[in-house]
Amino acid sequence: MEKKILLVEDDREINKLITNQLENENYQVLTAFDGEEAIILFENHKVDLILLDLMLPKLNGMDFLKRLRTMSSAPVMVISAKGSDVDKALGLGFGADDYISKPFSMIELTARVHAAIRRATQYLPTENKIPSTTLHYKEISLDLTTFTVNVQGRIIQLTSKEFKILKLFMMNQNRVFTKEQIYQFIWEDDYFGNENVINVHIRRLREKIEIDPSNPQFIKTVWGIGYKLGD
Repeated sequence: MEKKILLVEDDREINKLITNQLENENYQVLTAFDGEEAIILFENHKVDLILLDLMLPKLNGMDFLKRLRTMSSAPVMVISAKGSDVDKALGLGFGADDYISKPFSMIELTARVHAAIRRATQYLPTENKIPSTTLHYKEISLDLTTFTVNVQGRIIQLTSKEFKILKLFMMNQNRVFTKEQIYQFIWEDDYFGNENVINVHIRRLREKIEIDPSNPQFIKTVWGIGYKLGD
């Protein structure tokens, strides 16, 4: 089935270039030129990936992300000329799954779009999967069939990356993972010292599942090495 991508980019020339490239790769592309238009398109179409510029009229990229995450965990790749670490942290902190800085090559963009959709679809239920599988750790339960997380009786909304990180930890309790290992397992890509990406995702995950994120009881920091789930 043809995968559907929502492209939110107000620069019409860049929008057209990306659209043509992705359509040549057999993707169906929905285009929006501002955040409000993007929300309407998203509410009326089932999309497999969102490519999101941050500097948008009417409703900017950050505000779009915040509204999107109240209703969906659809994967989001931020594309923006604002390439500083601070802006990356903000974008990822608000629920983006990946980040690519302008200027970028169409070859790189296409490869990362392929990878993002492949990662997302690996977690879709199929007829061949086990009807119900649930992982448990203390007060956390993670359902691999419905892709829901329950913490102390509360359903927690996670992004696709946060869900995958938590699943990795819960399937390997007490094992210490380096940041490089986490990146390679979750992003399935080479690690180029992208510590900020890992730090932001761990922080956001802790904010959602920990009673006191500053004193985590579930995801522990192993100083100088990485992170683990367990005492």
